[in-house]
Parts: sequence; C-alpha cells; structure tokens
Amino acid sequence: MGRKVTLATCSLNQWALDFDGNFERILKSIDVSKSRGAKYRLGPELEICGYGCGDHFYESDTLLHSFQVLKKLLESPSTQDIICDVGMPIMHHNVRYNCRVLFLNRKILLIRPKMMMANHGNYRELRWFSPWKKLRCVSLHPSLRPKRVRVRLSTDTVPFGDCVLSTKDTCIGSEICAELWSPRSPHVDMSLDGVEIITNSSASHHELRKADARVNLIMSATHKCGGIYLYANQKGCDGDRLYYDGCAMLAVNGDIVARGAQFSLDDVDLDFKPCHRVKVDFSLSGDGVGLPTHQPITWQFHTLEEEISLGPACWLWDYLRRSGQAGFLVPLSGGVDSSSTACIVYSMCVLVCRAVQDGNNQVLEDVRRVVCDPSYRPQEPRELCGRVFTTCYMDSENSSEDTHNRAKELANQIGSTHMTINIELAVKGMLGIFSLVTGKLPSFRANGGSDRENLALQNIQARIRMVLAYLFAQLSLWAQGRPGGLLVLGSANVDESLTGYFTKYDCSSADINPIGGISKTDLKSFLHYCVDHFQLHSLRGILAAPPTAELEPLMEGQVSQTDETDMGMTYAELSVMGRLRKISKCGPYSMFCKLIHTWRETLSPTQVAVTVKHFFRRYSVNRHKMTTITPSYHAESYSPDDNRFDLRPFLYNTRWSLQFRCIDDEVGWNSMGTELFLLLFSITFIAIAFIFMYNNEQVDKSCSIILSP
Repeated sequence: MGRKVTLATCSLNQWALDFDGNFERILKSIDVSKSRGAKYRLGPELEICGYGCGDHFYESDTLLHSFQVLKKLLESPSTQDIICDVGMPIMHHNVRYNCRVLFLNRKILLIRPKMMMANHGNYRELRWFSPWKKLRCVSLHPSLRPKRVRVRLSTDTVPFGDCVLSTKDTCIGSEICAELWSPRSPHVDMSLDGVEIITNSSASHHELRKADARVNLIMSATHKCGGIYLYANQKGCDGDRLYYDGCAMLAVNGDIVARGAQFSLDDVDLDFKPCHRVKVDFSLSGDGVGLPTHQPITWQFHTLEEEISLGPACWLWDYLRRSGQAGFLVPLSGGVDSSSTACIVYSMCVLVCRAVQDGNNQVLEDVRRVVCDPSYRPQEPRELCGRVFTTCYMDSENSSEDTHNRAKELANQIGSTHMTINIELAVKGMLGIFSLVTGKLPSFRANGGSDRENLALQNIQARIRMVLAYLFAQLSLWAQGRPGGLLVLGSANVDESLTGYFTKYDCSSADINPIGGISKTDLKSFLHYCVDHFQLHSLRGILAAPPTAELEPLMEGQVSQTDETDMGMTYAELSVMGRLRKISKCGPYSMFCKLIHTWRETLSPTQVAVTVKHFFRRYSVNRHKMTTITPSYHAESYSPDDNRFDLRPFLYNTRWSLQFRCIDDEVGWNSMGTELFLLLFSITFIAIAFIFMYNNEQVDKSCSIILSP
C-alpha cells in the first residue's frame, strides 16, 4: 500500500555573510513549506552563511555566526513539527567540513558532511573544506556549543558522518551538490540499501546549455534506482561573478513531477510535491491510505537566447539592489557588444516590471530604494529604464555617423537616458602634453605613422573613454539633482578576452560586465532574439554592420578598421580555439592536430598551423590583461577569467619554441605525405594506363586472328 508524503525543496537567494538576511529567507521558506503541508524541508548548500564566502571560511567568525543562526532556527516556532535540512560549515575534530544539519523540534538529529568536493572550474572547496572519506562510518560530534552559543542536541552527542535518517515510515539520504555529478554517486549505494528519498542541496551556477545535463542526471538517478529525488539549489548573485539559477526540482521513478523557476527575482522559491540509520519517532506520510499517481511534467528548457536574456539580467538586478547604487551607465558604441549589454539591462527592467505587476513586494521595495523614491511604482520597462539606465555615445573624429545614429536609435527604443560626448578635446589635450614633453607628435598608420604610433593613438582614445565613463557615472545624477551614483557596465565578450583584443584600462574596464563570458556568435543570436521578443528593430542595423573599434581614421567617411582584420582571425575560429584550449585542454600542438581534421574542408595544414600559432602568440602576449579584467558574469566553460576559473601564467615565453617546432614538423610530414601520395597516384595512374593500352592491343590482335580467313 502506498504512502503519501509532502516534501519541500527550496531555492533561496542567499548572500554571502548576510547572516540576518539568510536567516529570514530560510525561515520564510520553512513557513511556506509548513503552510503547504510539508513534513520535510530541504535548502541549498551552505545556505546559512552563503556559498560564496571564499577565504572567510577560514575565519572563526563565520563558524560562530553560522551557529548563532542555527540556534535561532532551532528555537523558532516555525521549525516545529517539520524536519529541517540546512547547510553550514562545521568544525569536527579541528577539521572544517561543508555539512548538512538535520533537526526536528529543537533537536539536531544528524550532521552529514560532504564527501566529494567540487574543486574544478569556478570551485575551490578543497581550499577551505576537507572531504569526509570514511564511507559508512559515523563519528560522534561531542559538542555544538561555541562559547557564545548553546545548541541543544538530540543527546549529549550527535551522529556525524555518512549516515541516513530513518523515520517511522521511510528512509532519507543526503547528497551534496558535486556528489550527484560523480561517477560513484552516493545515491546508488543508498538506494541499494533501501533508502527511498534522496535529497541534494546544491550551489550549482548557471552556465549556457547546462540545465539539461543537471535534469538528466536527476532523472537518471531515480530511473535506475527508483524512489524520490529532491534537488535544492542556490539562486541569485551571492557577491561574485556567478549567478545561481535555482531550478529546484522533484523526480519520482525517473520522471520530473515538479520544478521551480530557473530565473526568478523572488528571494524564496519552493517546489512541492548498510547505511547507518538515525531513527526518529516521526512520520512524513499522512493518515490517508490512497496515493494519487504522480504526473510527469514536460521540462521546457530555455533556448540559448532566453538564457542570455534571463541569467545576466537577474545577476545585474541582484548586483544593483545590493550595491546601494542608483543604476547603470554604458558607453554605447552602436556595435554588437555594447548593444548586447544594453539589451540585457532592458531585459532586467522587463523582469522587474513583471515581478511588480505579479505582486512581488520585495522587488517593489528594492526598486524604490534604487531610485530613492518611496512612492515610485514602475509601469513599463522603458519608463523604468529611463530611471536606472544611462547610455552615452563617445564621439571622436574616427567615429562614423552610422554608429552614432545606431546608438541613438537603440537608446530611444529601450528608453535609456542618452548622451553624446565628444572626446576630441580630451584626446588633443593628452597628445599636446606628450608633444610638449617630447617634441614629437605621433601619427596614425594611415597618415604615415608606425605601428607603435598607430596603437598608442588608438589606446589613448579608449582610455579617455574609460575615464569619462567613470566621471559621468559618478556625477551625471548629481548634475540632474538626483541622489546616488551609477555602476559602469563593461562590454568585452569572451572571445576578445581570449586574445586580449581590447585596451587595458579602456572603456571595457568597468565595475561589472554582463557579457564577459559570452561569445560573439551567441551575442548575435541574442540580438536577433531581442528584435522579435522586445521589438527592438534598431538592432537589425547593428547586426548588419561589421564589428569595428572605430579607433583609426575613416576613409572617405567610411569605417576602414574591422575587428576580425585586426585580430587576424574570425570570431567563429576564436570560439573553436577557445573551447579547445580550455575545455579540451589543448596546447598549441594538440590543437593543431585536432584542427587539421576539423578544418580540412576549408584550410590546408599549413594554413591551420599559421592560425594556431597566431592565436597562441596573441593569447600569451596579452594574457596579462586578464589580471585586471572586469568581473564578468560566468556563462561559458571556456572563459579565460584569471580570477578563479582559468588559473594560468600571465608571463609566457611567447615564442612557444618547442610547441611550434612540433607543429612545423607535423606540417612537414603532412606536406611530405601529400607529395608522396601524389607521386604514388601518378605512378599508379601511368601503370594502369599502360596496362589498359596493352590489353587493348592484345584484344585487337586476337580479333584480327579470329576474323582472318
């Protein structure tokens, strides 16, 4: 006979070290869970202190404050008559662990430490935590009583280790984030030992095209083993480059039966629907004998373009409302990159207006605080955009009328406060200072100057734009008589970062960058989506124009400089080589060996060799720029972000002597092989022709014999 249980899995928008705020969100999720009849509530990983604390995990204060929050949770009436599963760091025998704490009616039942750590890509858990390596082994935690905290245990000690919870009617086991992704996931052995409900508390960041992998893993877990799988995830920006996309879900026997929002501005989002056993006199199931059949739901995955529209927009909103600033400023050039940044801000305004219309009072309070108006209520995205978003076109003598008009038209369609700023006076002033000191005045290459002069003249324009962007961000609202300042947004994409195709400390340097982890190809697809979804028809002209920095003189009023010519490779080629470098872990030689097959239809081995060498020279020469890159939204698994994700040197021997020599040898072998093939083919052809001619001659002779009288 079946039994019915009501379980709650929660996605919370926690904030690193915001202990009071985190406590309130946890308590709210418990209240909502109980109001809907749940007997078990699961929250995200390290939800009490926040996942992104970094080296604050080393501090005893972080442990102390986590216990203080745990004590408040234990003593709260809201946590009575429901099993609460919360995450926090715990020191056990002087070793720091990432733990789940399960408690009921003011008593801690068990502590389950994480056994498999996330220590790749964006994650550094082994830096702060140790994994629990004693499978099927349980220790007794002697005390949860820091000097300033008194926490009540189930007994004088509490089980600590690889254990599960056995209620009167079922058995519950825990996984923590990365353990689900492991080849030997704990849920397999737990299921074989009779555990019926598996829970997973995660802090899994959003990455383009990642959601389907996560869903498939959870469906597979219950398809193989049966039972129920609860997944809870962190959501929002907790103070870093990452955005956690929530997406809580519940699977039963291989089917997803409930899910939470993947991108949402709500702070709390809920979904319903031999191991060492810690027994508890408590039932999850109700008194009813009937068990309604669970109904599978069809998972609607977001398209790539929708993910770009939603993920970075939610990240920007969290950053804005938590930074205390009054809005954003973007230098809008009329190109794909800055237009993409502007469209993501507009998408943020769409999400905020929709949330307010849906009655989300938290979002309304945040909006009013951002615009410094306690009576303000946003009516539509363009109007909100005008309050929180400023764009500026920074004109120079190298700027074309086309880009000026494209920037102005887009700003008008999204409703941003738009300015045109001419930078020529500042450029001439800087060059005047240089000329006064050195007695020399540099010239562009088009005017007879050297490459060094040409590059310096481009860089001075870009850096002046950065200085002006920060000046206007700090003072433009002051000039209008409005309080607050603006956050400067960057617009350098992930592909340009690979080869350092930007000026260090130029207008790509900003406070944060929503597109720094997104490829140029994907950004173009996103803008096509914005044309149809947001009716931003001005983007068609931006998409049709060739990408250009507009830092060199115009030729007869037309742009003569293009990005792909300057880089010496296409954006499509950059994207492929970026994935091979990071995801496939290819050096110059192995990249060449792969690409001679991938690009065999379009490039010869010699051309592939030239392209690969050029890529690695540009990458290594400009790698130092990544040490000062603007913090960017993480979206791609081949991001070159030096802060955490892509830890590599920034001073290289840019000759790559051995690596390039191996490529040259391989090209030589390929060329020799081609020549040998042609030689053998020619010999074979001549031999076949000779045999054919000989056979024909023999046939003619035999025919003449037969026909002779």
